[in-house]
Amino acid sequence: MGRTYIVEETVGQYLSNVSLQGKAFVSGLLIGQCSSQKDYVILATRTPPKEEQDESSKHSKAKLDNLDEEWATEHANQVSRMLPGGLLVLGVFIITTLEMGNEFQNTLHRLMCFPLFQLVFAVEKSMNKKRLWNFTDEEVSERVTLHFCSSTKKTFCRTYDIHNPKSSAKPADWKYQNGLSASWLSLECTVYINIHVPLSTTSVSYTLEKNTKNGLIHWAKQIENSIYLINGQVKDEDCDLLEGQKKSSRGNTQAINHSFDVRVLTQLLLNSDHRSTATVQICSGSVNLKGAVKCRAYIHSNKPKVKDAVQAMKRDILNTVADRCEILFEDLLLNEIPEKKDSEKEFHILPHRVFVPIPGSTVMLCDYKFGDESAEEIRDHFIEMLDHMIQIEDLEIAEEINTACVSSSMNTEASLDNTDDEPPKQPIKTTIVLKIQQNIGVIAAFAVAALAAGISFHYFSD
Repeated sequence: MGRTYIVEETVGQYLSNVSLQGKAFVSGLLIGQCSSQKDYVILATRTPPKEEQDESSKHSKAKLDNLDEEWATEHANQVSRMLPGGLLVLGVFIITTLEMGNEFQNTLHRLMCFPLFQLVFAVEKSMNKKRLWNFTDEEVSERVTLHFCSSTKKTFCRTYDIHNPKSSAKPADWKYQNGLSASWLSLECTVYINIHVPLSTTSVSYTLEKNTKNGLIHWAKQIENSIYLINGQVKDEDCDLLEGQKKSSRGNTQAINHSFDVRVLTQLLLNSDHRSTATVQICSGSVNLKGAVKCRAYIHSNKPKVKDAVQAMKRDILNTVADRCEILFEDLLLNEIPEKKDSEKEFHILPHRVFVPIPGSTVMLCDYKFGDESAEEIRDHFIEMLDHMIQIEDLEIAEEINTACVSSSMNTEASLDNTDDEPPKQPIKTTIVLKIQQNIGVIAAFAVAALAAGISFHYFSD
């Protein structure tokens, strides 16, 4: 007996409404949540076509075995940033006009199964590279591939074990359910971070992004080992998350209690059986992250366990910090500005989180917005990546407007009263502020923001 996929009815409607527009196929991603008993699919989104693919499709049909793995994988990476804790890319789908009768099974296997088999592994491998966490042994390791026939509306569902590249396809059940995520549980928390990442001289050949990720790995272990309070209480991880809540006359927990407040307590003291050691390194600089980050996670309402809720929250904390750093580094590479010899400081604002609801669901997806990006640009990015219409008024900024104040010590040639090097003293919507500073000697930097965070790069000359 294969795995069962409980699918939101709107996903079936979406697959039926996708137009091939003369193409041989359309592929995309399936988004949802895994559980030990079954998986839940709440969203499907087609992979946006390349411009050159649009031009070529006007002259000839693309072949199924020409599925662009690299382009689809990049789309999966972009979409994964838009998923809060608890949600994953569960697999891939492909829509064709190919009939699924018995006489077509050999063709189906050759043209569809093998490319999708490769794609589902490529997607998982690519997303796994940037994660600060690992899947546990108890978690489901199967990912789904779905073939949808646009002419008959029939589905052909198979799963593969992503931990075994040589695994064979297994049959799976695909069942629709109306209002699947309408009563899912939400968890919210604000995490205060203070991360110092030294850049040793031995790692000078690494990119700044790689050095930062290596430093975040140590912080990730602290997050993993922290204590999590749910509505002010420490709960046993094997308990039902909804335990103790009142039931309605029909036996269902009322939706008004489906939101939970989470507090994260970092363990500062080591146990007596742990020894603490100090390492001395020669460093060429450091990366500092300080401030507060808004996090959200969602979990299904079918007897959810405390451990599953905590795990979803942990991963959202790790993902949102890592994603914001990654997005910044990409932006710096795309908009590279020649270094100013007379300038000792450069300020860069990292993106802050924006949420948008899924219609008919308690779940909200997210994106990241730089200060100079308009609401229209964020809306268009949502539409491009998720292929679903949203309204500008539905956008929710996670962080409030706050003033970030950055101060630093200067070298002997710079005046403390010099205001030309200071960032604009005005409210900014942000969670992290980046400062790149070059100086001779020791440089100290400090960032203060009630609901903002600061990241500063300090470089020292040899």
